[in-house]
Amino acid sequence: MSTATKSNSGQTVDLIQPFLPLDESLYALGDVEKAFFKELTGIQDEDELKQHIITVQAKAYSVYGYPCIRRFAFATLKISRLHGYTSVQRLRVERPDAILLDMGCCFGNDIRKAVLDGWPVENAIASDLRPEFWTYGHELFKSTPATFPAVFIGGDAFDSTFLSPHPIFSSSSPPTNPRPNSLKDVGTLTQLQGHISAIHASAFFHLFDEPKQLELAERMASLLSPLAGSIIFGSHVGKPEKGHRPESLRGGAHRMFCHSPESWIELWDGKVFPKGTVNVQARLVEVSRPDFALAPGVKFYLLSWSVTRL
Repeated sequence: MSTATKSNSGQTVDLIQPFLPLDESLYALGDVEKAFFKELTGIQDEDELKQHIITVQAKAYSVYGYPCIRRFAFATLKISRLHGYTSVQRLRVERPDAILLDMGCCFGNDIRKAVLDGWPVENAIASDLRPEFWTYGHELFKSTPATFPAVFIGGDAFDSTFLSPHPIFSSSSPPTNPRPNSLKDVGTLTQLQGHISAIHASAFFHLFDEPKQLELAERMASLLSPLAGSIIFGSHVGKPEKGHRPESLRGGAHRMFCHSPESWIELWDGKVFPKGTVNVQARLVEVSRPDFALAPGVKFYLLSWSVTRL
């Protein structure tokens, strides 16, 4: 099966060709994830929990075979391990009406973690290109839209009917569009431009080439509230020096473009936002990727980052 597919905007976003078969040996939940899934699903037996997760994984993989689904990355909590998460938790106390957006949410594990940690569910919203993943998220966590009423809106971040290009907002140029009374009234991200206090985006930017990563950053920046402390944060594949990874992803012809901490900081502080108006933190973390065909001596890094308005 080929992964050559187009988003609504015509942008190719998928990396593996052909899809690799699922492999149960890649399943490995950490203690934090086990506790999280047991609490939300009610399944206490670990073998039963494993089979439940694998069953939903297979259904989602048939929709689209992203590597993060194959290697169970959807079952790993990212948001709470990021250094920007402390600031996000502080925001929900300082701004009772603050909105949290999870971009590229897949099954919604990270937005569920934030709600479990105290973020008001009525102020939580998630978005993904493929709505089926959100539906399978309800199956995965044994929830319904009634028991977990966080709002989901499906769409393509590069589709201007879904997220219209717009200059960033500032204290001298605040949003003129009113904040929706309820997130349930929201049908596009454009309706939220200038009103979101925190945006989480992990395993998302590295799906695109360098120009598209800049465009995506600009579009996401238009969503951010001009209030000091508003934050965009996440993680994705990075390199010590920006450029394409030396190998293509296993089985495919696409070589992933990766930013370095320095180039990522330069992108946000000076290109997306006027220089000196944001505090950008970015660091590389070496990780193990047993499912990735690395050449001898080649290391794999995640870039963990946050962009905070001053």
